[in-house]
Formats: sequence, structure tokens, C-alpha cells
Amino acid sequence: MVFIPVSDDNPLRSIHLQWVTISLIAANVIVFVLGKYHNTEPAALASFALVPAEFFGGGTPVPGQAFQVPEVLTLVTYQFMHVDVLHLASNMLFLWVFGDNVEDAMGHLRFLVFYLVSGVAGGLAHAALWPASASPLIGASGAVAGVIAAYLMLHPRVRVWVLAFRFIPLRIAAVWVLGVWVVMQIVMVFLAPMEPPIAWWAHVGGMGAGAVLVLFLRRRGVVLFDRGLQPTTGKP
Repeated sequence: MVFIPVSDDNPLRSIHLQWVTISLIAANVIVFVLGKYHNTEPAALASFALVPAEFFGGGTPVPGQAFQVPEVLTLVTYQFMHVDVLHLASNMLFLWVFGDNVEDAMGHLRFLVFYLVSGVAGGLAHAALWPASASPLIGASGAVAGVIAAYLMLHPRVRVWVLAFRFIPLRIAAVWVLGVWVVMQIVMVFLAPMEPPIAWWAHVGGMGAGAVLVLFLRRRGVVLFDRGLQPTTGKP
């Protein structure tokens, strides 16, 4: 990861608290902790993950399932499952830094719909590319990719504090932080081996959905691409 986002200079304008963003982060953390604490993680992954071969009805159930979850529901449940702390932390960090302003631009309910639909689109994109795969897909990356795409379309000029190459603190425009991330995802879908361990197509599918949905779900009067934003001069 070239840039690790830390915070952005982008105050809320329409809402007082990003409670949907906070709730989504809390839900992801709680699901992860409960799975670890009760030692049910393998069975839970087998039950709630999105398995393309099962989704399209062409495969046998993954061994060790604890629950029989309708396959269509796994398009949502897979978004709240994570394989380890790093996987969880990276997704939740991006959601924390960028989710509040997307929620602000849409409102609470529409942002929740936006987030879940972006995740569904990411899952469908992955499953469509690997329809015979028996490997479980988990993680919020598709939904978070939708948030990233929406933020990039709403606030490309906003300054973001990042750690470049994990150590160097920089304050740069969001278009560079998120633009690099977007380009990397697109490049990797062509460079990655057959059925790679990272679901790059889920990221691309989530981004595509987010870029389209923000056009329709943003509040009336919310502009794109920071039109009207006054440039920072550096003067007091």
C-alpha cells in the first residue's frame, strides 16, 4: 500500500455525527471479535462467505458450515467477515477516514443503502469472473471501494494526511491518495494470476457501483469534484 490514510481536512456539512459509518465499523469489529472469541471462525466463514460455485448452484457446499444461509444473503453477510486483524483494520481505516463525508453527502439511510449495494456489486463482479470457484470470498473491500470511488468524485481536492510507504507523513490531495489506489486495483485485475488470493474484481465492481450510485444518492445541491471549493493560499 503506497499511502495509508490517517485523516482528512473535510468537516461535516449536513449531519452532526456519522452514525452509520460508526455503526458499520462497530458491526465489523464485533463480528470479528465474536468469531475469534467463540472459536467459530472457520464454521462462520463457511456459512456466511460468498462462494461463487454455490451462489450459481454449480458446486457442493463448503465443508464445516455451521448455518444454512441462503446464497443470495451471502452477498451481504460476506461483507462483515474478515480473515485477520490486518484485513479488518485496513478496511475499517479507509471507511473511517472517508465514509463520514460520503455519508454527509447522502444522508444516513441512503449511505447505508449505498454501502451495502456497493458491496453486493463487488461480490457479484467477483463471482461472475470466477463462477466455478469454491473459494470463500469475505471482507468489506468491495463496499469500501464504493466509498473510495464516491469520495474521489465528491472531494478530489481535499487534503488528506497519509503515511507514504507506511512511514513518511504527507498532506496531499485526495485525488493522489485515492487515485493511486484506484489505478492499482485496475492494473492488478490484469496482472494477477488466475483466481488470485486478493479479490481484485470485487474492488473494481465496488468502485464501479460507487461511482454510479453517488450520482443518484447524493443530496440535492451536493456538487461533484469540489466545484466551488476555495483554494488554500497558505496565508493567515
